[in-house]
Amino acid sequence: MKLLKLTFQFVFTAIVSINNLFAQNIADSLYLPEIVITEKTADREIRSTTPFQILSNDRIQALNALQLSDAVKHFSGVTVKDYGGIGGLKTISVRGLGASHTGISYNGLEVTDVQSGQIDIGRFSLDNIESVTLNNGQNDNIFLPAKAFASASGININSKTPEFKNKEKLNGSLSVKGGSFGLFNPAMNSSIKFSDKIAATFSSELTLAKGKYPYTLYYGDAGNDSSSVEHRENSDVKNFRLETGLFADFSPRSKANINIYYYQSERGLPGATIFYNTDSFSKQRLWDYTFFTQGHFEHSHSNKLLFQINAKYNNGYLKYLDPTFLGGDGKIEDIFTQNEVYGSASALYRAFENISFSLSSDITHANMFSNRKSFAAPSRLTSHSVIAAKWVGEQIMATSSLLYTQTFESVNIGDPASNRRKLTTHLSVSAKPFIDNNFRVRAFYNESFRLPTFNDLYYPLVGFRDLQPESAHQFNLGVTYGKSNGSITLDAYHNRVNNKIIAYPSGNLHQWTMLNMGKVHINGIDISAESNINITNIADLLLGLSYTYQDAIDKTDRNKITWNHQIPYTPKHSGSSRALINLPWLDISYTLIWSGQRYSNAYNSKEFRVNGYTDHSISLSKIIKAGKDSINLSFEILNLANNNYEIILNYPMPGRSYRWNISYNF
Repeated sequence: MKLLKLTFQFVFTAIVSINNLFAQNIADSLYLPEIVITEKTADREIRSTTPFQILSNDRIQALNALQLSDAVKHFSGVTVKDYGGIGGLKTISVRGLGASHTGISYNGLEVTDVQSGQIDIGRFSLDNIESVTLNNGQNDNIFLPAKAFASASGININSKTPEFKNKEKLNGSLSVKGGSFGLFNPAMNSSIKFSDKIAATFSSELTLAKGKYPYTLYYGDAGNDSSSVEHRENSDVKNFRLETGLFADFSPRSKANINIYYYQSERGLPGATIFYNTDSFSKQRLWDYTFFTQGHFEHSHSNKLLFQINAKYNNGYLKYLDPTFLGGDGKIEDIFTQNEVYGSASALYRAFENISFSLSSDITHANMFSNRKSFAAPSRLTSHSVIAAKWVGEQIMATSSLLYTQTFESVNIGDPASNRRKLTTHLSVSAKPFIDNNFRVRAFYNESFRLPTFNDLYYPLVGFRDLQPESAHQFNLGVTYGKSNGSITLDAYHNRVNNKIIAYPSGNLHQWTMLNMGKVHINGIDISAESNINITNIADLLLGLSYTYQDAIDKTDRNKITWNHQIPYTPKHSGSSRALINLPWLDISYTLIWSGQRYSNAYNSKEFRVNGYTDHSISLSKIIKAGKDSINLSFEILNLANNNYEIILNYPMPGRSYRWNISYNF
């Protein structure tokens, strides 16, 4: 806490100093950003040159979602690997490319994990989130840090910013959620206005859950063999999140913000279910601490030239304990720490009315240490530089970029992996054939470069220093159509991945085995639609639907038995739907998540088949006005069918459960 206090004081002093510097240089002309903030959500999805999906705060509230992982399941093309329960590991793959090809950004800057490259999205609560977006390929906004151009797809989490009405100085909310399996989840959010130029936000949250949910263990084919009712053991979780933001509008031409984020977690790892021995992995524990602080400064030199600077420091700590390991020490106790320092500078130049250019350069230094003897203690210096262009016309919008990536590897012990360099390209275009019809055709090509992680390269008994990085080529052709009360998008895509790296849990969720599949071809279709229907003058119905078809097959060697087999944990068919009825006295929502069968192994035989599933949930909510304040009440029934389906083989999900929420907004 002392560190947070000193950091906050330093940041506040710095912002006030910059404020005094720029206050005397008020702009005589205002900079107009590339995206008009009053544009409707559906319009942004329709106009985009690449598939772009948005979940705004009001949409998220209707999705029966507690964590980010619950919400993103409603994006088309998304596969979430979920090991069950609130504390279970949750990673996201978009269009079959794997979690490491999906960049996770928080307020515009990437959240990183140099150890595994896979961000556990279950740690992000939705309590302080304004919106979540998903883009395939690149974002149409070219005024971004260079690192944002490096991923095959990106999820950006936008936290709430200060908003005040009239002469308001303070607002916020207090909430508490509870429910089945010992869930207790209090949270607080507030916004404070110090002056017309400086405001702050503060958010904190505690999540406690016993996680001991029942499941049915089948000893053969379900319904045709014996079974027993068991309980998931050692699946408790205790999470705490604390974050604050400081926002300054120095002048009409200059603004800045600082975010400080702290998260700690302790959880049990229940392990895979094993016949007649369900407690064999019931003692493993995982501790996780994450702290980062990031800053953004933006200045408009004129209505044609804009600059921004970004900086970030990230510190991560992970401790894994297996007290029952049969070895010389009688246990396994691994501790890993990682540090990352990041800086970025970008410029946007609007050369003419229709065309703009951007130039951005980033540099990142990351290292990792461990208590393991003879650990390599690797470090990596990475630079990204990008030049991008964007054309915006009445009927055509197009973007292109050229990204150069270079790395420098070093270790304290042993030999480092090879340094890497790569030049990647992106091109996208959207055309509106008919002026009076909001029908558009879009296409893009994107090339991305996925570096092996420190675990891939240096983890004892697993890492391989000569592991080749993955390269992905994405092709997309789609159509979009929108009206005032709804929209529909359809995209067909073809992805090619060389040197595909697949990660599997090896005996537990902490240690991974790496498998290089060589070449993978992915053909797919994404469909999403949404409609808002006025049932009566006082009742509205919102309907949403998404569907994904993915044929993701191994193309490494036609002489191997896995040739033309679906890659692990990638269903061919999946989708979601949602319905929300807004009534004057009550809001009723229904959500459905479904997935076809998958395979847990690269060889698609019957014994490796994972059955498909459906997950139905409903919720009731009511807003009660109390003067200027309000009280929100909600009650949810999750997994109505009480189905202990498995997303990952032998990791059953919770059956039917209940959740309630009381929120006071002031």
